[in-house]
Amino acid sequence: MKKKLLLFLSILFALSLVLVACGGSDDDTSTDGEDSNSDDVEEETTDEEGDQEGGTLTFAIDQEPEGLFMDGFSKSAIDAQVNEFIHEKLWTTNDELEYISAIADWETEDNKVFHFTFQEGVKWHNGEELTVEDWQFALEVLAHPDYEGDRYTYVQDIEGVDEYNNGEADSISGFEIVDDYNATITFKEKKINNLENLWSAAMPKKELEDIPVGEMDAAPEIRETPVGLGPFKIKEIQAGEYVSMERFDDYWKGTPKLDEILLKVIDPSLTLGALQNGEVDFMEIRPDDIDELEQFDHINIVEQKGLGYSYVGFRFGHWDKENKTSVADYDKFNDLVNNYLNGKATIVNTPIPSVHWIAADESELTQYDYDPDKAEELLDEAGYKKGDDGFRTDPDGNEFVVKFGHYAGPAAFEGRSQAIMQNWEDVGIKTELATGQLIEFNTYNDMKDNDDEVLETFFGSWLVGTDPDPTGLWGSKEEYNFGRWVNEESDALLADGLSEASFDDDHRKNVYIEWQKLFNEELPAIPLWENLDLYGINERVQGYTIDATGLRDYHEWYVTD
Repeated sequence: MKKKLLLFLSILFALSLVLVACGGSDDDTSTDGEDSNSDDVEEETTDEEGDQEGGTLTFAIDQEPEGLFMDGFSKSAIDAQVNEFIHEKLWTTNDELEYISAIADWETEDNKVFHFTFQEGVKWHNGEELTVEDWQFALEVLAHPDYEGDRYTYVQDIEGVDEYNNGEADSISGFEIVDDYNATITFKEKKINNLENLWSAAMPKKELEDIPVGEMDAAPEIRETPVGLGPFKIKEIQAGEYVSMERFDDYWKGTPKLDEILLKVIDPSLTLGALQNGEVDFMEIRPDDIDELEQFDHINIVEQKGLGYSYVGFRFGHWDKENKTSVADYDKFNDLVNNYLNGKATIVNTPIPSVHWIAADESELTQYDYDPDKAEELLDEAGYKKGDDGFRTDPDGNEFVVKFGHYAGPAAFEGRSQAIMQNWEDVGIKTELATGQLIEFNTYNDMKDNDDEVLETFFGSWLVGTDPDPTGLWGSKEEYNFGRWVNEESDALLADGLSEASFDDDHRKNVYIEWQKLFNEELPAIPLWENLDLYGINERVQGYTIDATGLRDYHEWYVTD
């Protein structure tokens, strides 16, 4: 079986193609809408440094938000974008992707027991002061047995969380409150990235504590009137059209310069025109947009190497929710994997972004070249024979059909899907589009979450965190391992990468390079390209910061007219 698997990896990796149809954050797709909320904009003023204050910045999105506007509940990239404006993490990263304090400082002597100190006077949008109880509340929501979200992994390493999750304890024993601004967290064991994997967002306890945890994701306090710590707060939500956010004057870093940020839902076919005519100021763009946008002097194009990558996933099993682990019980693709390339991006053979210091050099990984003739030869040798209709049967003579899923969005997504499927069919692998059409983005995410059987293969993109550990996406016990890949050698290497020995950077990097080599040979999913983050920005927008982690410092953004 192993030899046959590697054989098919070689076969279908040879079926690569170049299609300039993607870029940026592919999962950031949306539906159409029209804004009618342009009133009540204050007159712009200029501060002492010459920056203009006031005004509205319009940010285009091309899919409707799902509407989960609280960190810990959001699932889509669109909701996450909204949440960046209205919520705030307790710590952040610098330009080198190193963790640095923000609202909270920390100390530890052994990477097992951490003492945290909160800045005093940080206000929630409702005027209440942030305390460590709000953080304790957030951790206990994520650890609660009735929690329906997918962030349990961010609390699972805290001492006492198992007993709390099982209903054997009323609180997480590893979280100790010292006073309103100080707390101590004890982890189950000493690990190199305990801090990086710890949930770093508080929740407003006084707003949410009377809502049963199992009902929170449907509550208006999450979907309509979320209270955050960020530079902007929700003003109005018009489903399918826009999310309007007004500045929060008591923001802990200082009053934001803009009066309002408007996230406007625009049909993908109309977004470029909206940017060109000034209807929107800021949007993520794709490579095939660049030539057209470069003709306009008032639009700046920003290109940033980021933390995202795209891949084709294969279904190997299902998620056992009760035991929180993947179960490898779907063997159709034990012998089948594919590779697909994109023009406007960096082609990769590893799921580790190159900005991470643990990334393996491509010279250490197997390279797969486009060779359909060789693919045909190997398929024949393996017993996947062509019939009179030109399509192949499996070695037992049964019809072999692959179902492929892709989410809806710009027209290029249709072309990309058809190109992938056509490449498979060119060598006799009959391929069908799951559900018969591209799937609405939020529905697509739900189907992956629930192991929908029609998603035998699927296209996806990840925007990973600043910690290089890939366990959260590829570990056997991780919910985001959507292909449900189970591999003991992989799990052992991932555990070694977090062990005490990995406090030595050289050891940790070598472990992760070995893991990437294993991934490169086993191919539970096919890394396709490392996305470039691309933005089209009206020249009137100033003060923004963009780095590998995305957009930053929204309170410093301003417009010049």
